[in-house]
Amino acid sequence: MKTREEALALDRDDPLAPLREQFALPAGVIYLDGNSLGAQPRAAAARAQQVIGAEWGEGLIRSWNTAGWFALPRRLGDRLAPLIGAADGEVAITDTISINLFKLLAAMLRHQARHAPKRRVIVSERSNFPTDLYIAQGLIAQLDRDYELRLIDDPADLPDALDDETAVAMITHVNYRTGYMHDMPSVTQTVRQAGALMLWDLAHSAGAVPVDLNGALADGAVGCTYKYLNGGPGSPAFVWVPKRHQRAFEQPLSGWWGHRAPFAMQPAFEPDPGIARFLCGRQPIV
Repeated sequence: MKTREEALALDRDDPLAPLREQFALPAGVIYLDGNSLGAQPRAAAARAQQVIGAEWGEGLIRSWNTAGWFALPRRLGDRLAPLIGAADGEVAITDTISINLFKLLAAMLRHQARHAPKRRVIVSERSNFPTDLYIAQGLIAQLDRDYELRLIDDPADLPDALDDETAVAMITHVNYRTGYMHDMPSVTQTVRQAGALMLWDLAHSAGAVPVDLNGALADGAVGCTYKYLNGGPGSPAFVWVPKRHQRAFEQPLSGWWGHRAPFAMQPAFEPDPGIARFLCGRQPIV
């Protein structure tokens, strides 16, 4: 049996142990809820004060340019990209994971409707996080056509659930209930070979386990930053679209930040040619 002294020695020798000092954790607390809300980085409070006091308080509206606020969704997306196997210009930090899922799922269904109109089935897991299923159900109701949400009860059932009517497979990389982690390359290959598009939810994997979206040849992904990425309550989520799909995927929330020239103030919407087309309205800064 291991003693407390041996456990403390292991803690002292852990190469990751010094990182604890970078987080504002109460003394004596062992925090295991990063899957729901990551711990606060010590640097966050000072940075927030800088944004509020200097950038907003003194810079006022100028800070959209001088502090780089307007470019934050793409600039932060490029910083996040290596963690999920994405390239520069493929990730936007924006909105919530539910809203991004709506945008991306709608874009995928629209794409399939144009190129393979008989594909009207969304395949997912019954144990998926509820918001994913709710978004799919709500989108199907909005489309008011014969779309279907097909649910599987076991990961091994996925190949049999795919057929020539499947439009999108919407799977969470790490299941929030069971902790089961899908083999991303294998699942993506199976889905794509069936002629469907592969949409990954990275809510419980980004920042926690290795992810390589481009290596797996996935078609799109969403994720959040308040869990293992320690962005804090209310921190924006992210959406990933590979460059090969960006001009073809048209999302339905065509707000002015997704316009190719937002400040041209044109009456007709023209989507940005890149990942910025998945933005909608003004982004949260603080």
